[in-house]
Amino acid sequence: MTLGRTLLQRSSGKTRGRLGARGLFLTILMLLPALATAAAPYRPTDDAQVLEYLPTARDASLRELRRLHAELARRPRDLALALRVASADADAARTQADPRYNGYAEAALGPWIALPSPPPAVLVLRATLRQSRHDFAGAMADLNAALAVDPRNAQARLIRAVILQVQGDYDEALGNCSSLALYVEPLVTETCIASVRSVHGMAASSRAMLQAALARPAGDQQIRLWALTILAETDARLGDSDAAERHFREALSLGLRDTYLLGAYADFLLDAGRAQEVRSLLRDETRIDPLLLRLALAEQALGAPTFDAHIADLRERFAAGRQRGDTSHQREEARFTLYLLKDPPEALRLAEANWTQQREPWDVRILLEAALAAGAPEAARLVLDWLATAHLEDAPLQTLVAKLARAAS
Repeated sequence: MTLGRTLLQRSSGKTRGRLGARGLFLTILMLLPALATAAAPYRPTDDAQVLEYLPTARDASLRELRRLHAELARRPRDLALALRVASADADAARTQADPRYNGYAEAALGPWIALPSPPPAVLVLRATLRQSRHDFAGAMADLNAALAVDPRNAQARLIRAVILQVQGDYDEALGNCSSLALYVEPLVTETCIASVRSVHGMAASSRAMLQAALARPAGDQQIRLWALTILAETDARLGDSDAAERHFREALSLGLRDTYLLGAYADFLLDAGRAQEVRSLLRDETRIDPLLLRLALAEQALGAPTFDAHIADLRERFAAGRQRGDTSHQREEARFTLYLLKDPPEALRLAEANWTQQREPWDVRILLEAALAAGAPEAARLVLDWLATAHLEDAPLQTLVAKLARAAS
């Protein structure tokens, strides 16, 4: 994918309003919880130590981004160029696991982003940035404003579906997914719908839908990666480990770097007791906090010599996030606190705070596990009541629910 195409660009396909493949995939990534975050500052003890090789020199996309920023400095009132630069910055924030690029994106949109009524394209991109830091209310306000002006904006509908699913509003999320059919290729609409249905009592039929969609000739490989990841996770929730393994490996075989896929596959391997494979998968992924968390979980099981250093590193990173007021990784901090720091009461507090923002399967799981470990089954009541209406099918969760029922009796 080249950086020369904007997040909001339309393709030249026959259907008016279709999203360009690159812009669509960047939006699709938000269907998956953001994994990238900045690490806390590291202070070396040796002046000769190489901390990091700057990626710009070796990464053609970052060199192009630097050129685009220079061009924007010469033409700061060029909206089309500013959108191109800001969308490239948002892409870099994800691929480089560096949220500073989101700040650069906001700066690129500076002349328009603070207007009382920004152009729809700016509203959608601002919603993207707000969603990345879990400002869901702000993001939804921007999306609604953009759609009021441009009801055919497929990207706004897709991002809205993302947020609604994260918050557990499945009926509204499905409505937004279904409305995409006029604007995007069928695999996108089907994967969006299947993603929602798979956590709303229709996991088996969602799996069948994805299998049929993926059996058609391949389109954009990055959209295919998204569909395969959703399929693998659905397999795992249904307890079909062989199918989950097959689909995770097929997604990895596409050769497209994706931090969410790495995290999801690592969770699958950890649940299967395959810690050595997690260590091999993530040994070079320590820049990204949630992947470092999974690596540390594997190292704990293996008694690896790097475990203590990684625990100290994670402790610093989460503390730095709290100082910044960043709550976007409370789920990961709850997992860290429960499994690695062995502090169930504090893990429960974090999991409960996280629950007020998002309600995906792992958000449910960490709260139930923390409540059980803290000896506070009553703290899980709100989540258990929600599960009864959400109809989430998930084999590990069913085991936890049974344990909590016994603990409460």
